[in-house]
Amino acid sequence: MTNITHCDILISGGGIAGLTAAAAFGTAGFNVICVDPAPPVTDREADGADMRTTAMLQPARDLLQQAGLWDALEPHATALDVMQIVDAGGTDGSAREVKAFRASDVSDLPFGWNLPNWRLRREMVARLDALDTVDFRPGVGTRSLLGRTAEARVGLTDGSRISAKLVIAADGRASPMRQAAGINVTTKRYGQKALAFAVTHPIPHENVSTEVHQTGGPFTLVPLPDHDGMPSSAVVWMDEGAASVARMGSDVADFEAEMTARSCQVLGPLTLASRRSIWPIISQYAERLSATRLALIAEAAHVVPPIGAQGLNMSLADTDTLLGLAQKRPDGLGDAEMLDAYHKARYGDIRMRVTGIDLLNRASQATSPFARDARAWGLNALHQVTPVRKTLMELGLGTRRMR
Repeated sequence: MTNITHCDILISGGGIAGLTAAAAFGTAGFNVICVDPAPPVTDREADGADMRTTAMLQPARDLLQQAGLWDALEPHATALDVMQIVDAGGTDGSAREVKAFRASDVSDLPFGWNLPNWRLRREMVARLDALDTVDFRPGVGTRSLLGRTAEARVGLTDGSRISAKLVIAADGRASPMRQAAGINVTTKRYGQKALAFAVTHPIPHENVSTEVHQTGGPFTLVPLPDHDGMPSSAVVWMDEGAASVARMGSDVADFEAEMTARSCQVLGPLTLASRRSIWPIISQYAERLSATRLALIAEAAHVVPPIGAQGLNMSLADTDTLLGLAQKRPDGLGDAEMLDAYHKARYGDIRMRVTGIDLLNRASQATSPFARDARAWGLNALHQVTPVRKTLMELGLGTRRMR
């Protein structure tokens, strides 16, 4: 008979959300096993490196500090002092509305700090290696789940079996653990794909993140540290799927000319400074965030288009909520009371953000002149009314949540 390994928490998924959860719970003293079938790529130039970046908003930084991660990440982080939105929906594609939302209006701190995803993985894996409470098993996945009143039994792809008080599913939008628990999802597809890459440019970004909205989806520039002596930014370019696929394989010179035009030249001519990656855009949320001895976090629970730096920050809010509940009642780790409280605490905020980002993305896709004009008018109106602007910034920042 196969031996069973016992632990407090099994985390299915070793992406950024799963690694953060492992570090947070391990630092708090819980015994954690974290598994993922794909070993993390921690080198910028390696095949499979995640060239996207993540803007860690203020509450996310607090969690990273609790997890013992922030000191290692801070030297590589670029502050986001201003979030600028450009509407380029005119007939010639030029900028016709430019509105800046300044962190200083609502906080003494920046909106957040931008970090490359490959760098996040590198520092997180190093942190797990330093924790005696965490057993990280890259190259191993989950294949079965049996939730019981007192514990969960999980079968792994290497044939081993784990007994845990709590299973955390951080295993992506097609989560095997969510499917094993029979939790359904609601999914919306937009026909869009996103390209992610890094660029250099002659005009310093001055810690300003810029979203340029035009038909097809936003073009977002997020500050990075200088690269090869030049100011640098990470780019996420959302557009209709066929157009994105064509750009993925286009000649570098043609690609640079097109992306420079699409950026409205807010930072001058853009030069490609990394490989390009591509992925499909959807919205998705689970009908429930928990089952017997199981909690869903991150993309197992919710997926949103990359607008407003919400995706991973929603995920880290999931972990922060779970951690708080576990620390409040450690003897009740993974029981029905804890998991019901988790669902209640997070579900309303998740639904609000998924719905809001869905509306923003659909507005960005607008093709008719009337819809484009309405988008520009709405941006201008939201910016001009100070109480509304500040409330929206607090909600986006994560310092205010849906009640």
